[in-house]
Amino acid sequence: MEGLRVGVVGGGQLAWMMGAEAPRLGIKLIVQTPHPSDPAVCRAHNVVLAEIDDPQGTRELAQRCSIITFENEFVDLEALQEIANQEAVSFRPGLTTLAPLLDKYEQRSYLKDIGVSVPKFSLYSTAEVLASDYGFPVVLKARRHGYDGQGTFVLRSWQDLTTLSDSVPLAELLVEEFVPFERELAIIAARSTKGEIAVYPLTETHQENQVCTWTITPARVAAEVETSAKAIASNILEQLQVVGVLGIEFFLTKDQQLLVNEIAPRTHNSGHYTLDGCDTSQFAMQLQAVSGLPLGLTDLKSAGAIMVNLLGYEESNSDYQTKRDRLMSIPHSFVHWYGKASRPGRKLGHVTIILQQLEEAGVIIQEIESIWYER
Repeated sequence: MEGLRVGVVGGGQLAWMMGAEAPRLGIKLIVQTPHPSDPAVCRAHNVVLAEIDDPQGTRELAQRCSIITFENEFVDLEALQEIANQEAVSFRPGLTTLAPLLDKYEQRSYLKDIGVSVPKFSLYSTAEVLASDYGFPVVLKARRHGYDGQGTFVLRSWQDLTTLSDSVPLAELLVEEFVPFERELAIIAARSTKGEIAVYPLTETHQENQVCTWTITPARVAAEVETSAKAIASNILEQLQVVGVLGIEFFLTKDQQLLVNEIAPRTHNSGHYTLDGCDTSQFAMQLQAVSGLPLGLTDLKSAGAIMVNLLGYEESNSDYQTKRDRLMSIPHSFVHWYGKASRPGRKLGHVTIILQQLEEAGVIIQEIESIWYER
C-alpha cells in the first residue's frame, strides 16, 4: 500500500477533504482540476490542470496513478471507457456503476426497476399533460449537471411554467411530483472491492432554495425509519456493485414512508459531519474503499453532530476570519474553510459541532447562523 497513487477527477472541497486523509493512509492523491487556485491543489501530491470533463486530462491522470475516483458526476462515460480500454487504470466506482446514475431520469428509472420507492416522475411532454398528471406545485429538474439548487425548479402556477419556458427547453427536463415531506434525510454508505459494506447513521438535512444549510445526525426519526434507510442503502450498493461511497437522499413522507430522491456516486455534503463526528470520515472511507483497504467504523463519537454550511451571501474575496474565530469559540466546534472566493449561495466552508446532547442541536444551529449571517 505504501505510495499507492489515487487520482481524483475534480479538485473542489470534496477532493480537498480527501487530501487531508490521504497521507495517513499512505496514499498519494493526484487531482485533475482546471485552476491552480482550486481547493484540493494545496493538498494534492500532484495535479493535472485540465477541465474535469477533458478526456485528455483524464488520460494523463490515468498515466500517473492506478486508481481513479470522482468528486462529481460531470464526466463523459464514453471517453472514460476508451481510457479504461487503453490504460492500466481502474475507475472506482466503475463505469457500469455510474452509467445509470448520471442522468436523473435514467437514475429514477433504474431505482424503480430494482424496486426502490421514488417520487412519481416522467419526462416533460406538454403543459397540458403536466397539469393533468401532476398539477401544481410540481418540480422540474435538469437531467444532468444540476447541483446546489442549480437546475431544479419548483413551479407553483401556470405563470411559473410560462416564465421557465422562456429560459429553459422544457422538453429536456425531468418532471417529478412535489412531495409534501415530513423531513428530508440522507445517508452515506460505502462498499469495498471485496463487497464489504459500511453504512453511517441516518442524517436529517435542511434545504433552503434547494441548497443544504444544515444537518443533524442522528436523524430525529423512529428507529424503524433508520433501519429501513440502511436496508435501502445496502440494497442499492449491492445492485450497482459500487466500489466507493454513495450519498443517498430521501424524502420521509407524513405516513413514514421513505422515497429516494437522488443518489450521488461520491462523497456528499450530508456526510461532512463524519470528519469530526465519526470514527472514520466519509473521505477516509472513500479512499479505503477504492484502494482495497478494509472499511472503517461508522460509529458516532458522541450523542450526535450537527453540520452547518457556511454559504456565501456577497461577492467578496474576504476570508471572514473574525466570524470564523467566533465560530471556533463555540464549544466542541470544528471549522473547515475551503479557501474559495465568496458569491451568493456558494459553499465556502462548514462548521461541525460535536453534541453532548442531541436536544442542543436546534439552539446551536441558530447560534451559528446568527454569527455567520450577521451583517
